[in-house]
Amino acid sequence: MRNILAFWLPLAAAWLMMGAEGPYLSAIVARLDRPVENLAAFGLSFSLAWLVESPIIMLLSASTALSRDRASFLALRRFAYLLNGALTALLVLLALPPVFRFLAEQVLGLPAEVARLANLATALLAPWPAAIGYRRFHQGLLVRNGLTRRVAYGTVLRLATMSLAAAGLALGTRLPGACIGALALSSGVVMEAAASRWMARHVVRELLDPGRESGPAPSLGELARYYYPLALTSIIAMSNAPLLTFFLGRGRDPLQCLAAWPVVHAFVFFFRSGGSAFQEVGVALTGADGRNEAQVRRAAALLAAFASGLMLAVVFTPLGALWFRRVVGLGADLLPFALLPAQLLILLPAMEYLLSFQRSRWILAGRTSVISTATALETAGLVLGMTLFALLLDLRGTLAAALALTVGRAVACAYLLRKGADGRVRSVGSPVAP
Repeated sequence: MRNILAFWLPLAAAWLMMGAEGPYLSAIVARLDRPVENLAAFGLSFSLAWLVESPIIMLLSASTALSRDRASFLALRRFAYLLNGALTALLVLLALPPVFRFLAEQVLGLPAEVARLANLATALLAPWPAAIGYRRFHQGLLVRNGLTRRVAYGTVLRLATMSLAAAGLALGTRLPGACIGALALSSGVVMEAAASRWMARHVVRELLDPGRESGPAPSLGELARYYYPLALTSIIAMSNAPLLTFFLGRGRDPLQCLAAWPVVHAFVFFFRSGGSAFQEVGVALTGADGRNEAQVRRAAALLAAFASGLMLAVVFTPLGALWFRRVVGLGADLLPFALLPAQLLILLPAMEYLLSFQRSRWILAGRTSVISTATALETAGLVLGMTLFALLLDLRGTLAAALALTVGRAVACAYLLRKGADGRVRSVGSPVAP
């Protein structure tokens, strides 16, 4: 158990730090000239880059599961490079002024100046998809070989580079805030990608050793069939945030709910982030034959109970109001829009661990379509929940969002539990098989 927790902790820290980078850079942009226009532009470009990048989020898990020898490593590297190139080309296409103007002004209805700033920021984020994909591929090698501390070191370096770049650009140039934020992001992810490759150099050297025994290489077609459901999972999951925004804007007290919900989301993410990291723990430590599954399951259960228990100790005591009022700075009028929804989300951290553990079992078995189906069911549960709670029952938007998120996640967890109810997830002879 101690070894599992030591393996998990650096990954959890990395997830927590990554979750802080968006709000951190937004806080910097907010202190520069014309904050309203630049914050709106930076928010759009950041969200667009995240959406384009979403298919490569699961590359870390794929690399952890598949990079077992020279042949599989080279095949997966070719696949990763092709995916990185395709997504970079897509972001560059979207950043072309005629395409972006149509998207920003005609589709989203943004003011011309905000659209112009967002276009510049998006163009400056062009290195983002390839750098993220390159980084996650090599981080998977580190995770597979138990070097999870190096993943956290890379994230620290990324945040430090972002901070230095943002400070230098803010003090030494007259660039708009949105462009400073985008350049800081790009510099950070490029630095982390380079650092991840350097930290994985010994692993790569061992994998490429000609004298090392190697099995048959999976074809690009096999890798695509294995990875497509994982990419689809990330794309579907990324749609949940705009869906919630859509419903919040059409429910009760839309302005207050839209203002309070990001605060609630950031608060809950603090307790959920370790669960997001647990997927790689399951993939790396369970073993292809499932020999360590019982120990990993116990660790997931322990961490799940701790995460939700810690959140309970905050939101159901005076600490909750203290956090939202004194630390975050919410006014008394917005506190009811944040505190009760946070209390309703008490099970979400525990379910994050359960979901990640279940996903890791299906990734190891090569049955990745089960994961994308569960994510689609989660999104369907979210939409149905918001329709019922926000539109039909007319609950306050943030309350409806908390209930709908819980329902959607419970549906996904229940589906994965039912699919694996026989106690052993069966492999279908995917490229993950030894």
